[in-house]
Amino acid sequence: MEKHIMVGCDLHDKSMLLKIAVGREKPTVETWNTDGESVVLMVRHLTNWAARLGGARILFAYEACGFGFRLHDELSDAGIECYVLAPSKMHKSPKHRKRKTDERDAQLILDSLKAYVLAGVEMPSVWIPDPQTRDDRELVRRRLAIAEDAAAAMVRIRWLLKGHGIKLAPANAWTDAYWQWLEQLASGTLPSGAGAALGSLMRQVQWLWSERDILDEQVFTLAKADRYAPVVAALCRHKGVGTLTAMVYLTEMGDLSRFANRQQVGSFLGLVPSSYETGETADRKGHITRQGPGRVRKVLCQAVWSRLRCDEHERDAYDAIVSRNPKHKKKAVVARMRTLAVVLWHTGLEAQTALRAEALVG
Repeated sequence: MEKHIMVGCDLHDKSMLLKIAVGREKPTVETWNTDGESVVLMVRHLTNWAARLGGARILFAYEACGFGFRLHDELSDAGIECYVLAPSKMHKSPKHRKRKTDERDAQLILDSLKAYVLAGVEMPSVWIPDPQTRDDRELVRRRLAIAEDAAAAMVRIRWLLKGHGIKLAPANAWTDAYWQWLEQLASGTLPSGAGAALGSLMRQVQWLWSERDILDEQVFTLAKADRYAPVVAALCRHKGVGTLTAMVYLTEMGDLSRFANRQQVGSFLGLVPSSYETGETADRKGHITRQGPGRVRKVLCQAVWSRLRCDEHERDAYDAIVSRNPKHKKKAVVARMRTLAVVLWHTGLEAQTALRAEALVG
């Protein structure tokens, strides 16, 4: 019978605590650093252990975190079967949350590995994107982050003005005339401290806008790459969907063929209602789960509002939902977001399939 070395890892920035078990034996506890040299030594330790057991299968798991997939890559390159688990899918009791320790967290991960190996229970693991997709994500995510930072700075400007009793502007917000008015306030109308703060915020917004423009060019260049161009073009045929929206959707969703149906797409994006059912209580639906990538939900929401302004069919579908529940118009927006997400999935999947077929022929 094949032997298994199962490792549950509670991973941190500089260290990791391991709970290691061989089959059903009592686990042992080890602590390692996360630097490259320590990881090499840990891999050597595990592989030597497996060799002494006659070639045991090594399984390693840790929860997804800011550490990314570097540890997964290093272990996989060394021939160790590694899983990155979704924290949202880890079942933690109220008692566990009240008595959280590194060792208990590692034991919880080890229990998931044991259930998978010894009982065939599905692993609550995440999909591992390829290195190229991860690199593309960095650029697209930075573009979104820059826009959020600029919006936050603009809100701070408004609140600074309101704090000094200035509410009405002589021009539309963020036009050239509006900027000239802000410069006049900063240079003399406001007290010196408030004026200096306003000037700092104005420079921050202008810098963020310049960075946004630079990143826009880089994202558009990426969208023209062979691996994206046909798929982006297909997605952009839908009204309200631009290059940035398409790139956010593709980089966050990754390989669209990993979704089997529309239900899986909606669930991954957190656009399905939560539910509660127990005993004789009927299944009660609540707010959407909001699990998965919030960046995709944000661009889908923006795309839906754009479609409502320019697409008569979209407006009719939205109005039909609102007519059934006039007091909850947000539900209609969410419903149209989910529909658009599924439509983009079908379109993108077809384009990705054709692109792969063309690559095989070539």
